[in-house]
Amino acid sequence: MRFNKTRNKIFGAIFIFIVVVAFFFTPTGYYLEVPGSAEDTSQFVKVDGKHDTKKGSLLLTTVGIVTGTPFTMLKSLGNDFETVYSQEELMGNESNQEYMQVQQYYMKSATNNAIQAAYSKAKKPFTKKYLGVYIMDITDNSDFKNKLAVGDTITAINDFKFKNADQFINYVKKLNKHSTVRIDFTRDGKKKTASGKLVKLAGTKRHGLGITLTDNTEAKGTPATNINAGDIGGPSAGLMFTLQVYSQITNQNLKAGRTIAGTGTIAPDGTVGPIGGIEKKVYAASAMGATVFFAPDDPVTKLIKKYEPGYVNNYNLAKRAAKKIHTKMKIVPVKNLDDAINYLEKTK
Repeated sequence: MRFNKTRNKIFGAIFIFIVVVAFFFTPTGYYLEVPGSAEDTSQFVKVDGKHDTKKGSLLLTTVGIVTGTPFTMLKSLGNDFETVYSQEELMGNESNQEYMQVQQYYMKSATNNAIQAAYSKAKKPFTKKYLGVYIMDITDNSDFKNKLAVGDTITAINDFKFKNADQFINYVKKLNKHSTVRIDFTRDGKKKTASGKLVKLAGTKRHGLGITLTDNTEAKGTPATNINAGDIGGPSAGLMFTLQVYSQITNQNLKAGRTIAGTGTIAPDGTVGPIGGIEKKVYAASAMGATVFFAPDDPVTKLIKKYEPGYVNNYNLAKRAAKKIHTKMKIVPVKNLDDAINYLEKTK
């Protein structure tokens, strides 16, 4: 009898241990978007081989992605700064690796745009080199499914060197649907080739390669600027990188000893665009002691209201978040680079 009681206690303890481990560590197939970090852009940017050493900070802000376990899902209930997403909502049909590669492309594109916007504003010379078309996705029926990969850059098709994605698309449109094409591409800096047939594109009467693509470019300025964001991905640091680059190439002390944070995409002409997860970024910036937060003041058009009646733009979402956490950090609306620069110059 004693043996049975002891055995039952051991089995019971093991069962409880398994349940506890499962509660804390078993993936549910969902993810949590949570406040990330606020990073000083000066550590990522070098102009003429040098980092910015002036007092103060221009902070880019991020969101964190956490695997949803029963514990983290339960903990997130009622938390306005943690949002639950399914894998499909977060990544679409991409694998984790493909998702990260696309995020890295978005960051590269953001840093290129930042250089162009900053140098244009400062009236400094820069060049823009066309590298090819970047592969964002490959359809399941594509003959190139296991030949090309997300992250590859196509440089030529049938020895035709194109100058932009539109030229590439128009070339493919003119091909016979039974054509076999030869693709020159680069992967991890190495030149490669692949051949395959065209396939019917879903929802159209056309045939093509079955890939989603975008232009891949590289911007270089004088003096030379290098931006290396490491593992940080996505396009939302564009504005803050632009401010950092601009302050260095013009030798202007926009920070004036302040801790300034913000977010927003940047276009080469300086237009600031909206991003996701701004509430979490406000939270992260406030936690780092920022006194100013730049938020995209994207226009809410009639077309947006038609398809999304409850749409709230980034600036207003940021103000709501700041009110919830009772921060003294000032939320500043920006539509373009000039808005941010003018604010910093007037409030030194």
